Amino acid sequence: MEQQTNLTPKAFLINGEWVSHEQDYFESINPASGQVNYRLSTANHEDVNLAVRTATNAARQSSWRDMLPHARAQILNRMAALITERAEDFARLQMMENGKVWAECKNQAASAAATFRYYAGVCETLGAEVTPSRGNYLSMVAYEPYGVVAAITPWNSPLTMEAQKVAPALAAGNAVILKPSEVTPSAAVLLGELGLAAGLPPGILNVLTGHGATTGKALVEHPGVRMISFTGGTASGRAIGMVAADRIIPVALELGGKSPHIVFDDANLAAAVEGIVGGIFEGSGQSCVAGSRLFVQRSVYEKLLTLLIERTERIKVGLPEDANVEMGPLATFAHRERIEQLVDSARDEGGKIRLGGKRPEQPELQQGAFYLPTIITELNNQNTCVREEIFGPVLCVLAFEDEEDLIKQANDSVYGLASGIWTSNYQRAWRIACALETGLVWINTYKQLSISTPFGGFKNSGIGREKGINGVRIYQQSKGIYWSMDPRSLP
Repeated sequence: MEQQTNLTPKAFLINGEWVSHEQDYFESINPASGQVNYRLSTANHEDVNLAVRTATNAARQSSWRDMLPHARAQILNRMAALITERAEDFARLQMMENGKVWAECKNQAASAAATFRYYAGVCETLGAEVTPSRGNYLSMVAYEPYGVVAAITPWNSPLTMEAQKVAPALAAGNAVILKPSEVTPSAAVLLGELGLAAGLPPGILNVLTGHGATTGKALVEHPGVRMISFTGGTASGRAIGMVAADRIIPVALELGGKSPHIVFDDANLAAAVEGIVGGIFEGSGQSCVAGSRLFVQRSVYEKLLTLLIERTERIKVGLPEDANVEMGPLATFAHRERIEQLVDSARDEGGKIRLGGKRPEQPELQQGAFYLPTIITELNNQNTCVREEIFGPVLCVLAFEDEEDLIKQANDSVYGLASGIWTSNYQRAWRIACALETGLVWINTYKQLSISTPFGGFKNSGIGREKGINGVRIYQQSKGIYWSMDPRSLP
């Protein structure tokens, strides 16, 4: 392992000031090379206390809380413009920290800017309701910010996840304390810098770097935090949800998935194969909506499998900065070890590795956390690899007989985030879409996303909905207001 490029730990942001600790830090590792990128300061309990206290004060200031929506929208638009200007910096930071290929990182930087622009528009145009009265009065709804929101983001897509939390929470009028994953902290730090440049008052956007078990835990448990938004694993989400329940504060949880990707015998198989490959192998499968359980109608099972293997064999795995590479490394070496253990369990349970199931052999990839795209057959819906979220480039292929058999298998999961259906029968597509217990359904496409459409899961995949107008409302609390219209109530 080479010497790190920066021995001075990077600072984090509290109340518009940069804070660093020379002796209390963690290291960012490049998963493509195994080398240290740099050191980052760890926010301790005192830092969390200071961040919450200053964020609370900032949220109460009329300069932010009472700022007119169009003025707040101008700041969000400036942030969008600054993200666009620094898009390559954002993309490179993400690529260095989690190994996503360059093209995907560039696309996600553009998506982050678009998210801020979208919520600038929502902020300026979103209205409230006058409710139907049942007497001689006028009744209406006002929406108010919670105050201090803790936004905790994952390592797989920090550019998009941080924008999807920070932009609507700011649009709603809150102060935000952003806690990025310790694997991918730098995009959040840069976002905090751009927030100040765009005109956010000090304390409205704070960024705390550190480990989830220490910095994140202290933030979630702090009595000054009035709402928590978390995206990550189901186990961590359950622990956060328990804290929120004990404190009686709202929480939004976007958690794991084991999404069924379904191909009927009347589907366009060539198109389905492209959707399947993108749905599981893009981002090295490190996506909550990855179509990791492939259900194929038995009459076309072998034909589809042959096409799928042929297409997957052409995926170029390599260094993420190579423009021709389709799949980079996994985000961490520990995560690769976990995936290898799960694939080994599939072998032990009778699964047949039809492709991959190992590390690549190219000499230039030996120092990185690389793993080949993997296809496994001969499993059933009760096997470990089919039940557990692998969060990697591993596809389990199963057969089904008819709609009844499919629905029984597809819904037999603790998860319910996303699903995909390939069929030329629109009536069947509608029936299956309605029957699937998932928060998102794609029909004859996969992983097509829009910031304007609500996103979230059923069952253990989470609670609450991000994106769309819901993306602002989830960060606000409603207040009913009644105005008497009875002239006798006046002097």
